[in-house]
Amino acid sequence: MKAALLFAMILGAAAPALAQDAGQPQTVNRFAASIAPAERFELKGMLVERHGSGARPLILIPGLSSGAWVWQETVRELAGAHTIYVVTLPGFDGRPALEGNPFDNAKSALAELIAARRLAKPVLVGHSLGATLSIALAQELPNALGGVVAIDGLPVFPRTEDMPPEQRPAMAEAVRRQMAAAAGPAFAAQQRQYMRTIGLVDMGKADDVAMLTSRSDPIAVADYAASVMARDLRPGLPKIHVPVLVLAPTYGPDAALTGMSGSEKVAYYRELMTGTPKLDVKPIDNARHFAMLDQPRAVNDALRQFLYNL
Repeated sequence: MKAALLFAMILGAAAPALAQDAGQPQTVNRFAASIAPAERFELKGMLVERHGSGARPLILIPGLSSGAWVWQETVRELAGAHTIYVVTLPGFDGRPALEGNPFDNAKSALAELIAARRLAKPVLVGHSLGATLSIALAQELPNALGGVVAIDGLPVFPRTEDMPPEQRPAMAEAVRRQMAAAAGPAFAAQQRQYMRTIGLVDMGKADDVAMLTSRSDPIAVADYAASVMARDLRPGLPKIHVPVLVLAPTYGPDAALTGMSGSEKVAYYRELMTGTPKLDVKPIDNARHFAMLDQPRAVNDALRQFLYNL
């Protein structure tokens, strides 16, 4: 894949930056209000919010630049039957970043959460970066989990699967430098551009989400993205003992740009997950990257069915 297209997938940089609409009345951000948790605590720089008290624990892991707010509909739907731990990773949503490799730090914090709370077979539900973290944890803790749901997140960044391993560090560093160059208003404009072109179908939702993701540390966002780009977790997929559900968002108007129909995208995701013993890949129609915000009912129904079948 050409570097420009790769950057466009990450940054939404393929089109000119979109200016804020001048003179438009300010409205309440529909995603800004959070459900009050039963408990809130920090663990290795990661914020954890607990909801509900059901038998099967769930750990909800947001994606790049996102906070706990991205999971509010899922919390509303499932907290009555499950104990839900929603995390916000260091560097995101106004939280300070940590020294060291952010992916490894986050993975260690999530493993510590499972151990410290003695969670029995928790199900990891991750979006994007959170999905890749979930896959990595399922490889390292094959007997500690109950299942994994990955929403538009994979063991290797799409279209880099054929890249020789020795080229990944340089590619990841180029991505990091490009992303880290944006700060302040430029970062906010970048976020809005991304959300409107890749993130969500609904432009109003896209703008609301961009306002919240802009609260993240641009350097931390760049470091997380580079850490994911540098990895290929596919060799470890056979180690995963638990059921894995991958949700692939599909949106017809985007097919002309990607050259991939909805069914072809599902097949492609299944190919990238080759070797996973207990795998299911399902489409979420009329949704972009933030499928749980574009189509919350479809995502929550798929999650509820997955949990029922465990």
